[in-house]
Amino acid sequence: MPETTATTRLRRKTRTGVVKSDKMQKTVTVTLTRRFAHPVYGKMMTRTVTVKARDEHGAKVGDTVRLMETRPLAKTVNWRVTEIVKRAK
Repeated sequence: MPETTATTRLRRKTRTGVVKSDKMQKTVTVTLTRRFAHPVYGKMMTRTVTVKARDEHGAKVGDTVRLMETRPLAKTVNWRVTEIVKRAK
């Protein structure tokens, strides 16, 4: 039984990150930061990953944005900006 588009969209990953670069025409570079406890010692650790996302909303450097996983839009672009959560000051 084929699934509808609405149910498959609900399972897409969403992440919140900060825009680090907006020098490309339709793409922004976003840094995603996650904090978690070390599995053995319990100390809080921070890991960051940088992704490229398609931006139709006009995000600028320092903005906090919400990303959604999508099909490959370019060689390195697999995310798109769904909304700007907070503008940079």
